[in-house]
Formats: sequence, C-alpha cells, structure tokens
Amino acid sequence: MAGVGINIGRSTLDDFFKTDEGRKTEEIKPIKLEELKPFADQPFKVLEDESMDELVESIKQNGVLSPIVTRPHPDGGYEILSGHRRARACEIAGITEVPGVVKNLDDDTAIILLVDSNLQREHILPSEKAKAYQMKLEAMNRRGERTDLTCSQFGDKLGGKKSSDILAEQSGESKNQIFRYIRLTNLIDPILEMVDTKEIAMNAAVELSYLGSKSQHDVLEAMESEDAAPSIEQAKKIRRFNDEGRLNPDVILSIMQEQKPEKLKITLGDEQVKKYFPKSFTKKQMEDTIIKLLENWHRKREQNMER
Repeated sequence: MAGVGINIGRSTLDDFFKTDEGRKTEEIKPIKLEELKPFADQPFKVLEDESMDELVESIKQNGVLSPIVTRPHPDGGYEILSGHRRARACEIAGITEVPGVVKNLDDDTAIILLVDSNLQREHILPSEKAKAYQMKLEAMNRRGERTDLTCSQFGDKLGGKKSSDILAEQSGESKNQIFRYIRLTNLIDPILEMVDTKEIAMNAAVELSYLGSKSQHDVLEAMESEDAAPSIEQAKKIRRFNDEGRLNPDVILSIMQEQKPEKLKITLGDEQVKKYFPKSFTKKQMEDTIIKLLENWHRKREQNMER
C-alpha cells in the first residue's frame, strides 16, 4: 500500500545504507511482535480505519511485502523506525512475527529515517506533518552542529546550506510552509485536532498559535459559544490584540461575533450557457467571452454613472 505522499526523494533513505553492496546484503530477519517497541515521541498516528483494514487483508493474503526498519532498544528488543502500521496490522491479523531490518543508528539519524519513511504516506494529518517537520529539522540542526530553528545554518557537514533549505528541497514544500506547519505545534490539543478535522483553516490556526495557552483556551470557549471557527481575518485581529496586550475573553467573544463576509458562488448549468455560443466553442472560449462581456458591461455602467 505505497502512498504517493510528499516527494522526498529516494536518495534520502538510501543515505542510511553505506554502499550499494550494503543494500544488497543487509539482513532481513523475522522479529517477534512482542520484541517491538514504538519509537519514542512518534509523530505519526496508527489509525485503525479503512486503510488499516485493507492493509490487514493484504497481509493475510500476501504477507508483509516490505520489511520494517528497527534499531536495538536500550531496554532490550527493538524500536520501530519505519513500519508501525505494518506491525499493528500483523497484530490484528494474528501474525506473531514480522520481517525486519535492524540498524545501529544514533537518535538524530533514527529520527530522520523515521520522518522520511513516513512522509511518503498518501494521507498525512497537519498535526503529524507539523511534529515530523519539527523533529527532523531539529535533528538536522544537531547533526550540523547548530540547534536553533530560527537561524538554522549548518556547519561544514552540509556545505554551508541551511537545514531549512535542505528540508524544503527534500519535502517539495517551501521553507515558509514548513515553518507554518511547525507553528502548529504551539497549539493546544483541542485546536490542533480541529485543524486535522478541517473545522478550522490552517491559516487561522497559525495566527492563533502565537497566543499563549490561556488565551487559546479562551478562543476555544468562544468558538464553542458561537459554534463557529474564526476566519483568517478574525484570527489576525485576535493575534493583533494579543500582541498589543489588550486581549481578554470579552474581546475574543466580540471579535468572534463579528459578521463574516459571505462567499459569492454563482453556478450556471451547461444548457443555460451553451445555447448562447457556437457549438465549436470550448469551455475556455466561453469563459473568456463571459468575462469580456462583464468587463464591457461594468465599464459602460461606470460611464453612465459619471454623466
């Protein structure tokens, strides 16, 4: 069940194998499920949903086609780096062993492998991506001998490139978008869950992430009271009042009660439109003609008003 997900490039994962020969000879061995432990602070959820049901059925019929990746756990057994879903699917399917590869990796290298392998999944929640980007960027910084997120310049290990530039290249997302995702890690859990369920837009959530925990809880109460999430404009206003030191529950409620502008949506049926155009006209030609007619109408209307 390989997902397309984010294009991180296979070379990222291949770097964990020292040579081509190492890739060919790496030992795959059966590992008992009881010996496996999840990765500490694992950012990716293992959901028992329809996708998991499909994976369980696939494993029952075909076995585990791709081995999991692990490393020795200090307390014995093995820590999963890649394959949490496969391990859980085996457990549900009643299978007691899973094929796995054991690697001796330090913490930062293990984090990078875990994130890269999971970002290939097709469906990734914003909260998962937020934590994953944060973990990987911090690990890359440590490997590059710098630990701050705001000035993430690597040392000689990565040729002077910023870790955020490298992560952007690998993920296919801009640096700004990556840092916007990382901002979400500052949200309280209930609001972060609303981002995952699309009850609040990510743009608005990023603005709210600059509030303290107490103010975020006040916003949550106002959202529950009004049965609505703040628009991006309302979230920006809430943040502005917060930056000015003037935010309190009454101000938040007042902002949340402001009228949101209605979205204009006009739908015309095919038959309504096509009868006015030659049969040879494409959809694009029809759209261009309609826009030109509206522009002419608007221009004549303005001229009449000026008389």
